[in-house]
Amino acid sequence: MDRLSGIAQGIKTSKAYYCLECGKCTASCPVARYNGGFSPRRIVADAIEGSAERLLTDTLLWVCLACGMCRRRCPMDVDFSGFVRSLRTAALRDGYSGLAAHGGALHSLMRMMTSAGMKQDRMWWVTEDLDVGSQGEVLYFVGCLPYFEGLFKPDLGFEPTATARATVRLLNAAGIQPVVDPNERCCGHDLLWSGDEQNFQALAERNVKAIRETGASVVVTACAECASTLRDVYPRYVGALGFEVQHLTELLSDRSGKLSFKKTDRKVTFQDPCRLVRHMGVIEAPRQALGLVPGLELVEMAHSGANATCCGTSAWMNCDQTSKLIQTERIQEAAATGAGTLVTACPKCQIHFRCALSDGKTGAGVEVEDLSVLLASCL
Repeated sequence: MDRLSGIAQGIKTSKAYYCLECGKCTASCPVARYNGGFSPRRIVADAIEGSAERLLTDTLLWVCLACGMCRRRCPMDVDFSGFVRSLRTAALRDGYSGLAAHGGALHSLMRMMTSAGMKQDRMWWVTEDLDVGSQGEVLYFVGCLPYFEGLFKPDLGFEPTATARATVRLLNAAGIQPVVDPNERCCGHDLLWSGDEQNFQALAERNVKAIRETGASVVVTACAECASTLRDVYPRYVGALGFEVQHLTELLSDRSGKLSFKKTDRKVTFQDPCRLVRHMGVIEAPRQALGLVPGLELVEMAHSGANATCCGTSAWMNCDQTSKLIQTERIQEAAATGAGTLVTACPKCQIHFRCALSDGKTGAGVEVEDLSVLLASCL
């Protein structure tokens, strides 16, 4: 597909031609709030007026967070995030790309995982107290947590694999011995949203094939991006999956009768991940999961649920001053609730907020914790 037909297809599938140019997308965009040069409305207008080719070389194409807030506010349901994704795919084919964070190491790792002969050591985080299997009804899709450990633990002082262990402990407590695949690949979320559709397709095919071979009928993950990618995006690339996909909080809510938690006096607030709340429409499940802990007080931020503000960075690209301002604003909003802990349900949110806090300038006085880790500590 050439770039012109690709752009035309993007306009069609995103329904960009329905745009009324009312500006609600730009008014609600967290990036536009701090970057005056970025406007979803203008990008759509330029594309409709025939200037989409120029957009392929514009650095502003890569700053969109794909958080979905614009679509929520759009009276015509224009899928601006999907439109941007199609433009990025066309741009990458022409040799243009966004600025990759961390020297592009994470994107390179994802591309390496497309190799059929790649050998991994993904199971080192599984401790003796965890009950996992190789065949079964429920498969735990770990995601890139084992790889995040080496990249982020030294600088940010937290263990991404603590989320993986906590997830298995919760599943075990619910009477589930989850399948954990030692050769699982990255879900490909970040490759897709950075325009690398070809390698995303390869990862999707390998993951679906491997999951089917385990006999699992349910795939559960503690990562909002993995959940959204597996459930909503994979079927468009590989067809019917043959298994159900749930975020961990959905499964815990469904099987709450099998779980028992001790009482706590903690007060927390919750960060709704964009992929969970707006891409998947999952709002109540995380709150129901937190509500299983006796005494745990959940206080909502000024912007919560479908109106929650993004964590400020997407697909490991263009992490800049605008990202930090968005993160700082959100952390301060969390602090204003009086809660001591900002709970997340996506590893990326935790990494980005911890990074913002690490500079010591926000002074918000809140800590960041993964929802699974919090719940597991209260079993």
